[in-house]
Amino acid sequence: MLPFHSLSAAQAALGRNLTYFETLWFNYSHDKSNYFLYCHNILFLFLIFSLIPLPLIFLELFHVSGIHKYKIQPKVRLPSAEIFRCYKDVMRMFFLVVGPLQLVSYPSINMIGIRTGLPLPSGGEIVSQLVVYFMVEDYTNYWVHRFLHCEWGYEKIHRVHHEYTAPIGFAAPYAHWAEVLILGIPSFLGPAMVPGHMITFWLWIALRQIEAIETHSGYDFPWSVTKLIPFYGGADHHDYHHYVGGQSQSNFASVFTYCDYIYGTDKGYRYQKKILKKLKEEAKISEASYYSTAQDVKSD
Repeated sequence: MLPFHSLSAAQAALGRNLTYFETLWFNYSHDKSNYFLYCHNILFLFLIFSLIPLPLIFLELFHVSGIHKYKIQPKVRLPSAEIFRCYKDVMRMFFLVVGPLQLVSYPSINMIGIRTGLPLPSGGEIVSQLVVYFMVEDYTNYWVHRFLHCEWGYEKIHRVHHEYTAPIGFAAPYAHWAEVLILGIPSFLGPAMVPGHMITFWLWIALRQIEAIETHSGYDFPWSVTKLIPFYGGADHHDYHHYVGGQSQSNFASVFTYCDYIYGTDKGYRYQKKILKKLKEEAKISEASYYSTAQDVKSD
């Protein structure tokens, strides 16, 4: 809750007029508790889990012409009943684990100093903090994920997430309840190290989940704006991890590719890409040779 009861009091405290966005924030948040503002995450996560995967689910169900060629595992097509079961299980986990966790975790957010007041952070501050959050989460998630692929971690916990060897968007948060709790730690470390504004925290939670849905989408679109991000893994990178399955010791990173490259856990993936590239080149040469031969026969 803001310590100001009017716009004029807020302007007097800051020694300047409020910006347009600061005025919007004041009007919305000045009479709401910090706990209530933090709990907005529950609504955001519900909407993200439910709505963001829908366009890709539409592609999966209706086999849209011209788009199917971008599906990473084109021979796998999940029935609607299986897709609905996945969403139902995700929602059960959301209401039984994720939502309650959000409700009781506010003291930790308050302790690390996530603020709700004015002034609002600048665009540069928000972007720089989000970069830190993604880098910290990616590195720590890499090692937690590797642990979950040891025999005990996989059999007791992580195998649930790997039920989908050809993942879909709804499968991003599909996991054992213990995994949901464990992987919450890497997501919390960045804000704990570099605490920012509640708006930045909202953006972090939302963008991280949207990124997870994108990497589990099963589609690798060449026009995706994420391909402009240096070292970004994307759907193709993570889909290989699911394709290999429980025995996978490759592509553990959640967002970027540098950890897998540095620690040598992308060798199988890179070898597969090399072989596929070679096969495609040979296929093109064979096709060109066929048409050339056919043209020569026609000329004779």
